Amino acid sequence: MWFPSYLPAHGLASQFGQAFDYLRDAGQRSVLFWDVMRKRGNQYRINAEAPAPHVLSFTPELLLDGRTLERPVNYALVRIVPPAGIEIDQTRRPFVVVDPRAGHGPGIGGFKADSEIGVAFAAGHPCYFIGFLPEPVEGQTIEDIAAAEAIFLEKVIALHPGADAKPCVIGNCQAGWAVMMLAAMRPELFGSIIIAGAPLSYWAGERGKYPMRYTGGLLGGTWLTALMADLGHGKFDGAWLVQNFENQNPANTLWNKQYNLYSKIDTEEERYLGFEQWWGNHVNLNAEEIQFIVDELFVGNNLSAGRIETSKGEAIDLRNIRAPIVVFCSKGDNITPPAQALGWIVDLYDSVNEIRSHGQTIVYTVHEKIGHLGIFVSASVARKEHGEFSSNIDLIDALPPGLYEATFEAKTEATVGGDLVDGDWIMRCEERTLDDIRALGCNNAADDRRFAAAAKVSEINLSLYRTFAQPFIRAMMAERVAEGMRRLHPLRLQYELLSDLNPLMARVAEMAAKVEEDRRPVAGDNPFLALEQIVSRQIVAGLDAWREGIEAISEATFLTVYGSPFLQAAVGIDPRDEKPQRRASKTALHAQTLKARIGELRARIEKGGLQEGLARSLLYVAMAHGAADERGFAAIRRMRRIEDGMPAMTLAEFKALIRDQFLMLVIDEKATVAAIPHLLPADEDARRLALSSLRQVLTARGALTGEAEERFQTIVGLFGVSEEPLAGPASLEAPTPLKTVRRAK
Repeated sequence: MWFPSYLPAHGLASQFGQAFDYLRDAGQRSVLFWDVMRKRGNQYRINAEAPAPHVLSFTPELLLDGRTLERPVNYALVRIVPPAGIEIDQTRRPFVVVDPRAGHGPGIGGFKADSEIGVAFAAGHPCYFIGFLPEPVEGQTIEDIAAAEAIFLEKVIALHPGADAKPCVIGNCQAGWAVMMLAAMRPELFGSIIIAGAPLSYWAGERGKYPMRYTGGLLGGTWLTALMADLGHGKFDGAWLVQNFENQNPANTLWNKQYNLYSKIDTEEERYLGFEQWWGNHVNLNAEEIQFIVDELFVGNNLSAGRIETSKGEAIDLRNIRAPIVVFCSKGDNITPPAQALGWIVDLYDSVNEIRSHGQTIVYTVHEKIGHLGIFVSASVARKEHGEFSSNIDLIDALPPGLYEATFEAKTEATVGGDLVDGDWIMRCEERTLDDIRALGCNNAADDRRFAAAAKVSEINLSLYRTFAQPFIRAMMAERVAEGMRRLHPLRLQYELLSDLNPLMARVAEMAAKVEEDRRPVAGDNPFLALEQIVSRQIVAGLDAWREGIEAISEATFLTVYGSPFLQAAVGIDPRDEKPQRRASKTALHAQTLKARIGELRARIEKGGLQEGLARSLLYVAMAHGAADERGFAAIRRMRRIEDGMPAMTLAEFKALIRDQFLMLVIDEKATVAAIPHLLPADEDARRLALSSLRQVLTARGALTGEAEERFQTIVGLFGVSEEPLAGPASLEAPTPLKTVRRAK
């Protein structure tokens, strides 16, 4: 056989061998891929027939069935049974995870061992879960669900009378705004709140990024939602919500997800099927539920503006929330970008001092790249962010009112005070201002007018639909026809057609079994495999370019249409109005209450004892660097009392102490600091030991420098004694009055 002079015969043979190896591997991967698709379809059919499908990896124990309540709903409260080897501290606050009902079935908050439930268990907290059934109870509303969840939380509180605080409630995605609404209506039920990937300010965002907020306007408003619910005979198919999510990332939907399975077919099957069990578990919503969501939240943006009212005419004002709020968001989230997750703060408040005036503590953290689902699904996020917040929830509870960003520092052998911290990360809460929130992407007045115009157009179109089309469509649609349409939804068909219902798939299982017997993966350095990966990246790049083009056109269309002065004027919006369209209104009652509260705190500046003096001193010095570190709080918790007979404090009492002393410093720092000597005992030894203990807490993360050291020297002068020599790390076990926090027994 003739070969080109520049290509040795053995080289060509080698290339033929590599090509054969690749083709054999590609063929085997194809068979195994389609077999996984078959298993996925069968899994979907099993879930569709199950009465209460879920993807929890923990054992649930039913406590309350929402269908038995006076206002029945398809929600339920379950206790999560601790896995073997997990010890629960019944004096610690319970954690309650509320699952999002956004088209998928329940269980995502406990999808893995490294999950929100898993990390709460690891910190010793009892755990509960609020999930739902696939079909809604006829006539149930969002307000009915809120009432049911309030009953669930009352049950959890009753089960833990000795807990150190009310429940920490976690709301993922859609459940985040539901939890916030309930907390505004029933603030006494919450000890703390964690919302992950939850859109609360729906109009907010950045130009050129994440155009999902434009969708309502581009579709002409929420009339289409009403149409789909009518075609569903009063039910809205959650598969349409899932379809909206998938449309945001066509590269992943059309290629990446499948190629990732195909390229890693020997190791990826279990993870893929596990996720698809949740992703393909579609649920339904009542027409009333979904219409409330899209009208009041997605298009109307009424939650953060305080314009939603209950059936009793009471406004839902997020400023009524008293529990600390922790917000998780990510720059890589195209469903709920940081502006939507945090924009409600600037909708409600004019300054950080206004946040403080409401006694509110808000802590947020921004991940750089994780996607929407990764915020509450990713194991790495669970072990780091969720893990740190779960183990440091007491620190957050005790923070003075204000706005903070939580940052995380890897713990190393060189970390000062590392022995005070469990785990691999150190959490630090740093003070922030509203400008930090605005920098994440907030609208100007012109953009607000555009969204306000879109909301008005939506109201008009919905009224036209309800008047002229809805009666006819409702009259034509029967339940049997609606159910047939749901089964023919493209997302459902992709599962059904590739299951064992399709006779063409019968041969696939047999072929897959033979392939597994003789599986021969191609070598990683095969050039044809490298070519396959290059082609895959080009396909992704092409789909991304297509998405970016569509997004640019969508944004330009929205801005042009709803930026029209003629359209704005026609729907009753002044095109010259520079006032924010979504800002929540203020009330004279709050101003009066605040004035009375300030007077009360001023009157107490010179009242108190050693506990108040130490808390005041600690806060005065800490205000120099505007941050709280978990090492300092851990040092406080390790310490003991020095004064016999000094009453121990519960976490709630300690929180109130810190809050009051901080507000006094905000109101009148000079007078509050000057009064410290009046709060200290006359005994010099007690003062000296207290001062040494104070330095131990303040230096838990390193020596004091700059303004912090200057402030501490001011405190030393006010104590009027010299410090006792420190005995090193062991001194953290020495008696001190700062150990005023105890677990309630």
